[in-house]
Amino acid sequence: MNQQGKHISDIPSYVKDLARNARKAAVKLMRVDTAQKNNALTVVKQLLDERRNKIQSMNKLDLDNARENGLSQSMIDRLELNDKRIDGMIQSLDDLIKLNDPVGEILKSSVRPNGMKIEKIRVPIGVIGIIYESRPNVTVDAASLCLKTGNATILRGGKEAIHSNKVLTDILQDALSLAGLPRESVQLIETTDRTAVGELITQNEFIDLIIPRGGESLIRRVVKESTIPVIKHYNGVCHLYADKDIDEKQARKIIINAKVQRPGVCNALETLLVHEAIAETFIPDICADLTQKGVEIRGDEKTKTLYPNSIAATEDDWYAEYLDLILSVKVVKNLEEAVTHIETYGSRHSDGILTNNIDTAKEFLISVDSAVVFHNVSTRFSDGGQFGMGAEIGISTDKLHARGPMGLEELTSYKYVVTGDGQIRE
Repeated sequence: MNQQGKHISDIPSYVKDLARNARKAAVKLMRVDTAQKNNALTVVKQLLDERRNKIQSMNKLDLDNARENGLSQSMIDRLELNDKRIDGMIQSLDDLIKLNDPVGEILKSSVRPNGMKIEKIRVPIGVIGIIYESRPNVTVDAASLCLKTGNATILRGGKEAIHSNKVLTDILQDALSLAGLPRESVQLIETTDRTAVGELITQNEFIDLIIPRGGESLIRRVVKESTIPVIKHYNGVCHLYADKDIDEKQARKIIINAKVQRPGVCNALETLLVHEAIAETFIPDICADLTQKGVEIRGDEKTKTLYPNSIAATEDDWYAEYLDLILSVKVVKNLEEAVTHIETYGSRHSDGILTNNIDTAKEFLISVDSAVVFHNVSTRFSDGGQFGMGAEIGISTDKLHARGPMGLEELTSYKYVVTGDGQIRE
């Protein structure tokens, strides 16, 4: 297999067969109990550890191709499966196994005057198509979350990770077989031909939900062309607002973590807003700290004056998701101006306030219409694993069905189960 993946002569038929097989597997998964699902996830853990060398040898092919093709360092960072990342996948699986299975949970129960009992019960969504780029650990995270909730999965990763995704899918399918579950519960589209995406997102006869994870252009294409419901976020333009009533030492630590700890992800800080009352002392210090960490500062006029080493920010910078060591910085008059800036330029992903004033914090948390809002916390915690979900299928900025990090509950729907003893409607 080269970087272009498996050659498929008839892509529409190939994708339709995957979708049809996934639907068959989903019907079987609906009857699988929690113990069987957890057993399969335990086998996945074991195989990830046992086949670590194989995973890394296949991942090296992807990394070599990435460097040869001039991918950015942040993209290469997303792609790498080092020991720490593999250990992270194993730990996520361990956490996931320990979590309660939401399938079968009774959300609501009532008895009507005629004796008829009505229960609202969590059920799997069915078949979920997941389209993603760069990060091959998504293969395991997404498939395992879907398996725990009884959903069949069709995965379509990017061409830059084709070798890594294939070896991880082989592990998942082998674990399913060893646990007595259908291999087709997890399938990978092995061609990287973009035609396959168009075919996948129109298989509404068999697929119930599409979740795209990747660049904004990919997600917008999926939303435009899909005949299947889509849950997504377009980008992560995340803000922190440093209020006048801050603990400066704490705030500097949070800001540096939010920007520097892993800049190439959607919950990394992209814009820092600073109250004018503290700007004169705070901006030179925090910008100097960030510059020492390799961050390029793009500032408004006041920031440029206070920190001459910054670059003048343009209007486009306020909208930018850099995914790199670049940060926009702006001085604002007050909380209201900070909230207005976030409303104008933000992506409703993850935004936070740094302040010791509880009333100011409450006003910010109520006023900012984002999926996740923070008070004195790094935006890097906007993550399913950090929220105790074991792992996440993605982050949604939608408001219907799911919002924010999506874990097990967000991968379920519900149905009404009605029982009686002969009632008829008069």
